Amino acid sequence: MIAGRSFHSRLIVGTGKYKDGAETRDAVEASGAEMVTVAVRRVNLDRSKESLLDYLDPKKMFLLPNTAGCYTADEAIRAARLGREVGLSDWVKIEVIGDQATLYPDIQATLIATETLVKEGFTVLPYTTEDVVFAKRLIDVGAAAVMPLGAPIGTGMGLQNIHGLRILRELITEVPLIVDAGLGTASDAALAMELGFDGVLLNTAIALAENPILMAEAMRHAVLAGYQAKLAGRMPRKLYASASSPMEGISR
Repeated sequence: MIAGRSFHSRLIVGTGKYKDGAETRDAVEASGAEMVTVAVRRVNLDRSKESLLDYLDPKKMFLLPNTAGCYTADEAIRAARLGREVGLSDWVKIEVIGDQATLYPDIQATLIATETLVKEGFTVLPYTTEDVVFAKRLIDVGAAAVMPLGAPIGTGMGLQNIHGLRILRELITEVPLIVDAGLGTASDAALAMELGFDGVLLNTAIALAENPILMAEAMRHAVLAGYQAKLAGRMPRKLYASASSPMEGISR
C-alpha cells in the first residue's frame, strides 16, 4: 500500500537504457511490475513522433513520472508539474541529483521539492540516501514513501551499506521503504526484501543484462522469494554444526 493505493507486485521497474521500445515493453511485462517509472524529461510527451509511451499501456500498469536529469529543486518541480499537465499522473518520483560523478541526491533540494509538490497535491516518492534523519524529515513534509539507494545509480554493486539500511528499516515504519538504485542481479533484490523493505525499484540491472527479458523474470521471482523468506523467518545462525537428522532414538 502506497498512499492508500494497493499494488500486488513489490517490484517497480524503470524504462531507460533498453535497445528499443519493444524490448522495454517485453521486459516490463516479464517483470510482473505494476508500477513503471517514466522520465518526464526524456520522453516525447506530445506524441509528435514515436515515444516510449507508445509501448506502455496505462490500463495495465501504473505510470510513475520521475524527475531524472534534474539538478535543482526548481527543475524537479517543473518536471513534476509537466508530467501532471500532460496527463501522466499526479504521482511523482522525485530525483534531484547533487553530484554528477556519483549521481547522489541533493538532499536539501529533494526536501524542498517534496514539500512544495505535496502542498500542490502530488503523491511524492523521493529518491534519497540511507540517512535516517533525512528520511524522517521527508516524512514530516509529506513523502508517501522513502526510497533509499542501495548503491549509486547504474553501478550494479548491490547493497553497499546493509548496516545503514537495517537501521532505516527498524526506525522508519510510517511509510513504505523501497530500495532504489544500484542493484545488479536477482540476489541483490532478494536480500533487500529479506531485510524487510517493502519493495525494490530497479532499471539498469534488467536493461543491461545479456538477456533483459530473462533477468526481468528473475527479478520478479527474487522479490517474491525475498519477501516470503522474510515472512517465514530464517533459522538462527550457529557457530557449530547441527545434524539435519537428530541422533535421539537411533538404535545402536
